[in-house]
Amino acid sequence: MRVTSIRLNEELDKPLETLAKKLDRSKNYLINQAIIEFLAKQSLEDSRWQDTLEALESVRQGRTMSENDVNVWLNSWGTEERKPKPEV
Repeated sequence: MRVTSIRLNEELDKPLETLAKKLDRSKNYLINQAIIEFLAKQSLEDSRWQDTLEALESVRQGRTMSENDVNVWLNSWGTEERKPKPEV
């Protein structure tokens, strides 16, 4: 495990200490958990951004389907006559 120092704002230290005591965890543990969650969130946002760029490129290339076709398909979900996915 690596050691990294951080400067914690005074307004964060007291609530962090209180939460650490409440959860019976160290401040170090809570800080690590916060960083793990932040990195996961950033990774998800990056992935969504890439999906958005790919979708925009599809639109630029004319690979789209009508709203009506999509609605007919989605409204058939859960019925006995489920429709096939619309073609692009």
